[in-house]
Amino acid sequence: MRYFPIFVDTQNQHCLVVGAGEVAARKIELLLKTEAQITVVAPEVTPTVKTYAEQGKISLLERRFRDTDIQDQTLIFVATNNSQLNQHIHEIASKAGLMVNVVDNPPLCRFITPAIVDRSPIVIALSSAGVAPVLLRYLRQKLETLIPQRISQLGRLFEQFRDKVKQHFNDLDSRRAFWEEVMEGDIAEQALNGNHEEAVKAIESKLANSSAQQPLAGTVYLIGAGPGDPELLTFKALRIMQKADVVVYDRLVSSDILEMVRRDAEKVYVGKAKSKHTLPQDDINHLLVERAKAGQRVVRLKGGDPFVFGRGGEEIETLIEHEINFQVIPGITAATGAASYSGIPLTHRAHAQSVVFATGHLKDDTIDLDWPALVQKNQTLVFYMGLTGLHIICEQLIQHGLAPSTPIALVQSATTHEQQILTGTLENIVERAKQSTIAPPTLIIVGSVVSLHESFAPYNQLNRNKLIQP
Repeated sequence: MRYFPIFVDTQNQHCLVVGAGEVAARKIELLLKTEAQITVVAPEVTPTVKTYAEQGKISLLERRFRDTDIQDQTLIFVATNNSQLNQHIHEIASKAGLMVNVVDNPPLCRFITPAIVDRSPIVIALSSAGVAPVLLRYLRQKLETLIPQRISQLGRLFEQFRDKVKQHFNDLDSRRAFWEEVMEGDIAEQALNGNHEEAVKAIESKLANSSAQQPLAGTVYLIGAGPGDPELLTFKALRIMQKADVVVYDRLVSSDILEMVRRDAEKVYVGKAKSKHTLPQDDINHLLVERAKAGQRVVRLKGGDPFVFGRGGEEIETLIEHEINFQVIPGITAATGAASYSGIPLTHRAHAQSVVFATGHLKDDTIDLDWPALVQKNQTLVFYMGLTGLHIICEQLIQHGLAPSTPIALVQSATTHEQQILTGTLENIVERAKQSTIAPPTLIIVGSVVSLHESFAPYNQLNRNKLIQP
């Protein structure tokens, strides 16, 4: 992130605009929405800028720029058609440590002005670092239609009661919970409908009836983060993630998804890799209980789905034992994600009428599965966490009746931009895997449906395969 997004307090601050053409006029119009004291210097002035000066909105100096003009300025906008002058102002302002923006010339900008959705005191700023202004306008238009016009009134209501709520509740979690209840209830609706007085009375009543000492009831949310692509998150998952006080996440949760968690939420990593547990499962279970009993909203963020080899059932048993409230928000499991993004349908009328999910996780160097039940005609097999035991899986499937020529696919990092796929047969995939760079997390798909990959993948818009050639 080259440009750090900040909002500058313009109260009692001085801003200089060099230039008074139509481009400068647009910057002045934007600055007039702030509380800054605006000075414009230019030898030639357009009628729009002159009108601002006549109305007393700006101080206008109808002359050429002088180096001393930058003194005591907080922000400097340069909007002239003189490239040498633009370069000169940039150099002296930068040397003085001042924030300078040469309009439409990013290399000469120490800051850039974003696209703005203005619902003061609620202001949303959007930036593309100057590289995609058309995309920026598109996003702004979308936001303008999504955000209620009266959101500003809700913002003013929050501002009016901010200090009262802060005095009433001693801790941050209680204050946050109070405001979120206001946001999700009738009080916010009253404000958004323009009924400010009714909203004020309702929030005063709610505050009077809220005990500052009342303990908060903690809740644990078991959320399926999906197989990796952040666009596969559910709306509900994203909404709960934005409310979390603490997020307990594992190794399979992608960094892109973790970015969607509320910024000031505490993040606790409990990832598990082969033979390496940051925290044993029992400790994770009791961590959830401990944080919930402390009144926190705990998000247990898991790759895939919590109830498909995610140990969600074990964690819920502990929560029930300790009488902790919980919710389960399902996610797209790795099997369906890998199948969709690699062009391998798990079922197909001509190939497979059933699909079975199994774990390939080794325990005492064995995989204790009902192999005869797995080896059925017209059935697709999906093995989670099976790369280490791949040789055992292939040997057992062949031994119990599957043809050595049965197609098999290994899909690594499914649905992400790191997704890779290695195909083969039960008799050659182990050797092919040894000669490749395939590594966990990898899903194994076995069955004739794998043969459809080569014909389906080129036309699949979700296809992210990097085919591995050992």
